[in-house]
Formats: sequence, structure tokens, C-alpha cells
Amino acid sequence: MNAGPPAPLTLDSVGPMRILIVEDDRRIARPLVKDLQHQNHIVDWVENGQEGWDYAQAAEYDLILLDWMLPQLDGVSLCKQLRTTGCQALILMLTAKDTLDDKVLGLDAGADDYLVKPFRLEELSARIRALCRRSRIVSPMMLCQGHLCLDPSTRQVTYGGQILDLTPKEYVLVEYFLRHPGQVLTRSALVNHLWSFDTTAGEGAVKTHLSNLRTKLKQAGSPANLIDTVYGVGYRLQTESLAHSGSP
Repeated sequence: MNAGPPAPLTLDSVGPMRILIVEDDRRIARPLVKDLQHQNHIVDWVENGQEGWDYAQAAEYDLILLDWMLPQLDGVSLCKQLRTTGCQALILMLTAKDTLDDKVLGLDAGADDYLVKPFRLEELSARIRALCRRSRIVSPMMLCQGHLCLDPSTRQVTYGGQILDLTPKEYVLVEYFLRHPGQVLTRSALVNHLWSFDTTAGEGAVKTHLSNLRTKLKQAGSPANLIDTVYGVGYRLQTESLAHSGSP
């Protein structure tokens, strides 16, 4: 990577994402982690391909920044494994290999884009924004449960047509609940989904974010128990009919 202080990544337009960086060069990875976290993204960083595989199996990532030359499992092999198992994350390969054959190999393995080292953080930022724009063409339809809706293409959440002003953590919570409607989500699962694996945030932080989210939902007109507490276990997003009926 080019010398000099890192420029901030300007990814606000794509909203908060969960990102996995698989890179064994700490000179590259550390500024990436810092800048992505500064933009409110949830970032995990591992230094070998096997750990990258393990992390990708344990969490749902929106984007994977994947080095080619990695210990234990190389980036091309890891990319193939991820795609074979149905991984839908955007994958951007970072590598010093710059021949046409190398690029074709990486893209054929399932990568969505390819960036040659050394690169500037501004270019990486632009590549990520472009990937996110292109992915909207095949992005999932709006997630809705009753009057609560989330548009993945705009990262906008509404209740009864009213736009909710959510923090990145609150947005991720809503998305997670909408992808698992009616299911009881344990507190530990929410902690793992909201924070990177090396963060020590606990269940108290989950309760705080949930409390703030519930307040915003109620202000928009939702029933008080739309996100229901299952005591001793976790939380669930109720169907609209159950929430209005006051069912526990």
C-alpha cells in the first residue's frame, strides 16, 4: 500500500455493513480496519485463509475483502469454497498478481471485483461503492413484516411509511429480526451479529440498542410488543397480528 496517512473511506452512501477482511499483511489490514470502523461498519479481520473460512461460516457478511496469497488456504481456493456453499457476500480480491490470467482466475473463482496492490484507500472505497451499486440490481426485495419495512437497496427502514432515523446498530438489528420473523433470537446471537468477534460488548449493550429501537418504533406507531422479550432466552419480532393482540 502507498505510504502516507490513510484517507478516510467515504462509504456512508451504502449504509452500515458487516465486513470480513482476510489479509495477512498488517500494514494493509490495520488502516482498512480503522477506516471501515470509523464509517460505522462492523469489521472482522483474520490473517489466514482457514480463519477466513471459519469466520464466514459463523456470520453473514455483506462484503469480504480477500487477499490472494494467504497462509493455510489461499484466497482463490477460499473464494471457490465460499461460493460453492452459497455465500452471497460481495467478494473483492486484493492481490499483487496483476496479469490478465490472474485476474480471470480470481473472477472465475467467484470474486466480484479485483484490485491490484499497491492501491490507494480512495480507490478501494470507490470500488466498494461501485460493487454495492451493482449489487442493487440483484439485491433482495424489500423485507417487510406488517407495517415494518427495510429496503436493502437504500438501507432505509420505515414503519407505516414513516422513515425511521436509526443508528447503524439499530439498522442491523431490524434487518436481523426481519430475516428471522417469529424466531426467538438469543442474546448471544445478537451480540455476535452486532459486533465483531473480538469486541467485548455484552448483553447489556444489546438491551440498550433494543430499548432505543423500540422507542423509535413506538413513536412511529408500532405496538409496544412488536419486538417481544422471551424471558431467559432472547427476543423475537412478532407478527403484526400477535403484536396488536398483546400476545406474549
